[in-house]
Amino acid sequence: MINRRQTLGLLAAGACLPGLAFASVPARPGRRFALVILRGAMDGLSVVAPLSDPDYAPLRGTLAIGTPTAPNGALPLDGRFWLHPALAPLHPLYGRGEMVIVHAMASPYRERSHFDGQNVIETGMVRPGDTGQGGWLNRTLATLGGTGMSAGIRGVAFTSAMPLVLQGHAPASNWQPGGVRADLTEAVLRMYEIDPILRAAYAQGMATHGMVDALAANAKGRDFRSLGIVAGTTLAAEDGPNVAMLEIGGWDTHIGQGAAKGRLAGALQQLAAGLDAMRTSLGLRWSDTVIVAVTEFGRTAHQNGTGGTDHGTATAGFAIGGAVAGGRVIADWPGLSNAALYQGRDLAPTTDLRSFIKGLLGDHLGVTAAALEGKIFPDSAMARPMHGLIRT
Repeated sequence: MINRRQTLGLLAAGACLPGLAFASVPARPGRRFALVILRGAMDGLSVVAPLSDPDYAPLRGTLAIGTPTAPNGALPLDGRFWLHPALAPLHPLYGRGEMVIVHAMASPYRERSHFDGQNVIETGMVRPGDTGQGGWLNRTLATLGGTGMSAGIRGVAFTSAMPLVLQGHAPASNWQPGGVRADLTEAVLRMYEIDPILRAAYAQGMATHGMVDALAANAKGRDFRSLGIVAGTTLAAEDGPNVAMLEIGGWDTHIGQGAAKGRLAGALQQLAAGLDAMRTSLGLRWSDTVIVAVTEFGRTAHQNGTGGTDHGTATAGFAIGGAVAGGRVIADWPGLSNAALYQGRDLAPTTDLRSFIKGLLGDHLGVTAAALEGKIFPDSAMARPMHGLIRT
């Protein structure tokens, strides 16, 4: 635990340095966990296409992903579902048992606001607006325990601003390319000269920022692939963080979504390139890593009048990593008949997103069931952890 004076110091230093970070030491320090938020609502019916459902092709029209024998056809998964061809770099992971997909999944949120939907998946609460307890990933860090400032850095968001999911009482960091001006660094150190706690905190934060900048030296640009290189290299470091968070947009495909090609395919190519670069950069640490990708909600089952889809409900999410017990698609499939659609328009949700994340946190990082239900995801007793997602 850190006291009020330390907390105020960290907040003051953090206002000057986005890269400042101190966080708790998890019970399994060798494990790595990364969250990727796909902001904008990803169309799970195109990304993980249920080609075996007889209603799929008629329902989707020109948005339907082609069969494997068609040009730019879907990639085979389990005989029920097929993967979008733009995710080809990730397809070998499924074959090696290092990718698990969950379909017809949604958070407790049932409206269609991006802001509120992202709020719910980041806070881990039942309703939007419950931001007082911060984010579930920050509460995970706090639950895992540690010794505050002396513990070093264990949670980093590779974002321009601290995301809600990592905000909270457990100190964490965010980093973006660009560095910090040297004159600002010296000015803040002088300001904190009389307070050894604040000076030490700021100095350690600067060291952290410098470490990530050094690791990022080989990654040119600010695209998602470059960010994947930085994140993977940082997580692979012996003294690197145990938890990371990334984000990528481009999923709000109201217009010109396309099928095998188009706006959605472009976003998927960026995602696949970044995750594949992250896998490569993790090196031997890959075997200890889980990377989970989720989005705030899905999209409408029917195509709209502008060649796209509108805000929906259930969608797909997935986890990759050497620690994942994959090679399967988990789905309590509701079907795509008109009677089966949620409110007559969306893929119906049959799996709670919190069950997916609870299973990963519990079996990979060792978070207790009591902590998952009581602190990390309050009011989630009905969302039982999905076990069996991690290699034993």
